[in-house]
Amino acid sequence: MVKKLSHYDRAGRIRMVDVSSKPATLREAVASVRVRMSAAARRAARHNPKGNPLEIARVAGIAAAKRTAELIPLCHPLLLSHIDVRADFCKNGVEISSTVRTTGPTGVEMEALTAAAVAALTVYDMCKAADRGMEISELRLLEKSGGRSGHYHAKARRAR
Repeated sequence: MVKKLSHYDRAGRIRMVDVSSKPATLREAVASVRVRMSAAARRAARHNPKGNPLEIARVAGIAAAKRTAELIPLCHPLLLSHIDVRADFCKNGVEISSTVRTTGPTGVEMEALTAAAVAALTVYDMCKAADRGMEISELRLLEKSGGRSGHYHAKARRAR
């Protein structure tokens, strides 16, 4: 059975979901994204004499999670209790993950996805002088917990 989309009313008009009757529960979401870049760009970023560009990406991701409702029109503004963004160099570039938590009436999937996406865009911005051909890919929700729909855990991806 296909679930109906929650942001539409019976007449097909767009609406913000009414969460006023939902109980406040602990909710958490984890998202990830990859930035693929050349070996030269990785070296330049790792050995940047002005500092680690991944740190500004982490800060940008945290700030973005807090502003998700301003960016995504039908998202509810939420009081977030925890935001963690991690950015690490890997073989082909940078892997980014974000974890967001709240105690509230709706989930934080969009906040986690927004944090990861903006952190990836910031890596691109900080490293574009070394590689304009970088690719941002595989933005996805890895896990979410809390609320009526329960726990979700993404299936593992096949190795590439």
